[in-house]
Amino acid sequence: MRSMHIAVLLFNFLYYLSPVYSNCPEAPKCDKGYLYRSFDGTCNNLGYPLYGKPDLTYDRLLKANYDDGISTPYKAKDGGPLTPARTISNKLYPDIPLKDPIWTLILMQYGQIVAHDLSNIKQEGPDNCCTNETSKNPKCFAIEVPFDITDRMSLAGIKCISFIRTTTDRDQGCYTENEPVEQVSDVNSILDLSVTYGNSLAKSQELRTGLGGKLKVENRNEQDWPPRDPTPTKTCFLPNTEEACYLTGDKRGNQNLQLTVLQVAYLREHNRVCDILAELNPHWDDEKLFQEARKICIGQHQYVSYYEMLPIFLGRDNLLNYKIIYDTDDFVDDYDSSVNPAVYNEHANAANRYFHSNIEGYLKLYSDKFRLSYSSVRLSNWFDRPSFLEEGDNFGGLCRGLTTQLESNVDTFHTSEITQYLFKKAKTFGKDMKAADVQRNRDHGFRSYNDYRELCGLKRATKFSDLSGEINELAIILLQKLYKSVDDIELTTGGSVENHVQGALAGPTFVCIMLKQFSKTRLSDRFWFERSGKTGFTLDQLNEIRKASISRLLCDNSPTTDYMQPEGFKYTSIFGNKLQDCNTLPSINYTKWKE
Repeated sequence: MRSMHIAVLLFNFLYYLSPVYSNCPEAPKCDKGYLYRSFDGTCNNLGYPLYGKPDLTYDRLLKANYDDGISTPYKAKDGGPLTPARTISNKLYPDIPLKDPIWTLILMQYGQIVAHDLSNIKQEGPDNCCTNETSKNPKCFAIEVPFDITDRMSLAGIKCISFIRTTTDRDQGCYTENEPVEQVSDVNSILDLSVTYGNSLAKSQELRTGLGGKLKVENRNEQDWPPRDPTPTKTCFLPNTEEACYLTGDKRGNQNLQLTVLQVAYLREHNRVCDILAELNPHWDDEKLFQEARKICIGQHQYVSYYEMLPIFLGRDNLLNYKIIYDTDDFVDDYDSSVNPAVYNEHANAANRYFHSNIEGYLKLYSDKFRLSYSSVRLSNWFDRPSFLEEGDNFGGLCRGLTTQLESNVDTFHTSEITQYLFKKAKTFGKDMKAADVQRNRDHGFRSYNDYRELCGLKRATKFSDLSGEINELAIILLQKLYKSVDDIELTTGGSVENHVQGALAGPTFVCIMLKQFSKTRLSDRFWFERSGKTGFTLDQLNEIRKASISRLLCDNSPTTDYMQPEGFKYTSIFGNKLQDCNTLPSINYTKWKE
């Protein structure tokens, strides 16, 4: 721990004094007595107030690997080109529809909310990197689509998929000379429900009414919806200009229907909590009501993320052993001011993206009490088009669908809705998320899969056969066809074909990386919901927060949903986790907040 403190002090000395950092942001002055967290993550760490801020770089588990040592994407070990990312996607991640036997689609979707809360690559470049004019633009790193009779894009005559490189510290003029570039995230790196409240004070003010602590809504068909985005054509795909396009705390809030369901649910939850607190404490002003409701909603979000979602993805025993969760009714005061909350690049842009395999291509809508499917909707028809939710009872039907429909199995198989038709808009084909994941691996200069194996305690492979037992034989054969050397295997691909750790939904390398990340996220947060003291909850309030659940969140914010299973991430059946009246599910007793 002493060496970690020294490293942090050295970093800050260089950050503030080195002339290389002349274009870096200035640290704000912090009010040490202020009880609530900022919107942009600053002043969470009083010693290093810039920690957590948007537009700063990701952290790294291993130093970047670039061909020129600075930013040029690496080549194969023998100096030749790597297999095109589109070919890897087409061969390694085909569309074979296998269902998870236990977990519902809302599990995948909550994972995306957490991912969006913690990071987002910043990109600045041309709209299309596949033209003669843009092909040599330094911000472009287009994905080649080689001719292949097994590739539907290739057969349609598509030869290129646009891809923009992530903005780096060099682009922003805040970097260390002769060091590899580091990519920038444009959201704060705190798990603080910034998808609802925004990543800046200005954004939060744009979202607030200024009355009763509430966030802005528009009421249509007796339901509250996020306000309209003032620049809808920049945010959404709108075949009809009358369609809704929402203004949310995160610019990705309209990206897909399931995501928008949770964006709407947390918006409604905030305002619902405001009404309760206002009745209990009529003397509280707008600011007090807003901040207390925000604090409660963030507490619920952190609890559901860590105690309900992560045990499924990473294994409860792993989380307990790694001290990411605790079996206690008491406070947990494990804040560590030496930990920088900056998200690991390898987590955000490789390991965590493994769960794209959970995505379902068609979303089912279900009735309430008896959970009968009555409709379905194709995912790619509604990218960046949230207006579907306002038609009839589609919002309620999808809330019930997300907690009833099984997610796709966690494996290498991916729906073609994201590998052929992603953001296709009015076109026949769109982008390829898995090809983009592989290309991003190269853009960000991640070291080889072998290097991360070693980091995570696995034996380094010297030949493909050394992977036997940890990766199934068919996957090894595919890797041999796609990579000339075992050292060419990339983190994104190698981690995705590992056999899963017992009790978890990923292999040992990705589990290792994600455990490191989620430990870092809680340790670095001075306002973490389990902390004691003036910035925290009382113990009675904390144990009320611990009653939160994904099921209760949807019950309370879907007016046409009256029944839900206690464990919303888990499939309901006659053998257990049965549907029950929403009013019988555990709920927070808000009288603990009465002054």
